[in-house]
Amino acid sequence: MFAYAPAVLFFVLFGIGVLRDRRRFSNAVLLGIAVSFLSLALLAELRHAPTLVAELAALAIVLLPALGTVALVWFLLANGVTMIRKEGVRPANLLSLLAGLGIVGVLGLLVLAVATGSHRLGILAVTSVLVVGYVSFLFVCFVGYAFLYGRHRPHRDVDFVVVLGSGLIGGERVPPLLASRLNRGREVYEEQAARGNPPMLITSGGQGPDEKLPESHAMADYLLERGFPAEHVAREDRSRTTEENLLFSKAIMEGAKPDYRCVVVTNNFHAFRAALTARTTGVNGHVFGSPTAAYYWPSATIREFAAVFLSHKLVNFGICGLLAVCGILAAL
Repeated sequence: MFAYAPAVLFFVLFGIGVLRDRRRFSNAVLLGIAVSFLSLALLAELRHAPTLVAELAALAIVLLPALGTVALVWFLLANGVTMIRKEGVRPANLLSLLAGLGIVGVLGLLVLAVATGSHRLGILAVTSVLVVGYVSFLFVCFVGYAFLYGRHRPHRDVDFVVVLGSGLIGGERVPPLLASRLNRGREVYEEQAARGNPPMLITSGGQGPDEKLPESHAMADYLLERGFPAEHVAREDRSRTTEENLLFSKAIMEGAKPDYRCVVVTNNFHAFRAALTARTTGVNGHVFGSPTAAYYWPSATIREFAAVFLSHKLVNFGICGLLAVCGILAAL
């Protein structure tokens, strides 16, 4: 049972972190560490398993990661092609394709190092695997916890529903991605109204250089054209970033009710990062996600993770550098 102690410890720390504030990336890391220790403890139990069970488990341990890696590479490359075909060639649309090619590159480097016996390639391969392994671990933590965070629905009464903007078609029309947010925001509003406490819905988004009007105005028009009550719509039309969305909306909410509670609505791939931003900006509320087209999700999730990773760049690059040094020393 002692083998399970580290897993129990980190699950307890994870639970404490969630109770304190579920909008922390450290919760994702603690959960990932807890699951990792639990997996190691379960593997240790194989020593006491019947021979056939142990052999089958060992075969699965070898085959599943290999098959999973091949499937992941195929999925990322195929998704990258789909993104280019449907969304065009832009840096943000190339992320899944580049991730797939990156994995192929690391695997190719490993094979080449083994095949040639090159000491330099061996050092490069070992350091690449360590760094990629660290980043991959954080990515899995991010995706897993973001999924769990997105399962939480607001059950308590709220005073405001804030819908974050995301750009307009032709500079004036609401695109499907933004319509999904507005429809989800309306759902939350109607759930609250059914309890006898209709909140104020804030459309949040300023006017970009290629837009004919502020996003918040187009968003409000979208709702009003579909019968949403005008007296329950407010516009925040100065923001250009998610942080400004939240800061300026916070000012509106605090001005109307200092002890407000709110729900912030964005797309599901953006919900966890928006929650992290809501915490740092002091917004008192939960972030709720709306559906996103399946083909769009992988690249968008990679982009969100990259933004979170870079927001802690001192720690993450420091650890990557340390791993690189360890890889070099191990290969010497």
